[in-house]
Amino acid sequence: MDTDAPVARPATAPDPTLAIGLIVLITLVWGASWPAMKISVSTFQPWTFRVLTTIVAGAVMLAMLRASGTSVLVARRRVPLLIACAVINTTLWMLCSAFALELLPAGRSVIIAYTMPAWATLASATFLGERLMLGRIAGLALGLAGLAVLMGEDLFDLAAAPVGALLMLGGALAWALGTVMLKAVDWGVGPGVLSAWQLFIGGVPILIGAIAVDEGTVASFGWHEGLAFAYVFVFGVLLGNWTWFKMISLLPASIASIGTIAIPVVGVGSSMVVLGEPLGWREFVALALVVGSLAAVLGLAPGGLRPRPIGRRLPPR
Repeated sequence: MDTDAPVARPATAPDPTLAIGLIVLITLVWGASWPAMKISVSTFQPWTFRVLTTIVAGAVMLAMLRASGTSVLVARRRVPLLIACAVINTTLWMLCSAFALELLPAGRSVIIAYTMPAWATLASATFLGERLMLGRIAGLALGLAGLAVLMGEDLFDLAAAPVGALLMLGGALAWALGTVMLKAVDWGVGPGVLSAWQLFIGGVPILIGAIAVDEGTVASFGWHEGLAFAYVFVFGVLLGNWTWFKMISLLPASIASIGTIAIPVVGVGSSMVVLGEPLGWREFVALALVVGSLAAVLGLAPGGLRPRPIGRRLPPR
């Protein structure tokens, strides 16, 4: 199967085994990435770390695609939209999450980050005209309640200024808006090409920022830190991004987003195992509320595997 064929409207539903495999893969890969990213941002300065995981990773993906004979060209009329999506979907998300991880435990960060589907639902209603059903409104309320519990006293202590939580929330909002923008356009390229360009273009502003403010210093870099960064780069970025774009090209939006529901669980659990982060009642209550929120927003419907690829709004002319 050509995994980088142009995103099209398939005549038949995707193989359920493939769909389940993609969901399981992204849950494990992205969930386990959070403690690895926490280690990485403690080793590299945030700007430098994100240069490596955006523009460098995007260049590697483009080179691999070209070496395999895949065209990486995008229609000229789509380039402005591609740039706008990359800045929102990649630049903002990558910077917000990197700086948030400097200030927050990885387990708490992943819980806030994966409220994304709730915000994507709201953005879809605002920009794509999708109806907000009662279950989705309830899901948003649960998600906000989870954030309130997670932040706890920080909500009332302005002196504490929960910058990390707000940064991660901003990243989740940017990712949600970028996802909706991506789903609104038929790009005419496969998920690998789209993912590569999102990383490469989104990394350009980060590279400029790194040149301007980063000193390029690296903390102690041993095998532990090297292994963590290698995992983030190969699995979290290259494999994870390809899997995500493949999911949203093959599956209906709600089913694709189901793959994110269990990621906070894996992220919190792996952070506890790898980093020894303590888990208290706030984390467990917040995790339950956020998972309940996503379950309410993304509830499976009969016939959910009917193909509904990217590009329902702006087909190419």
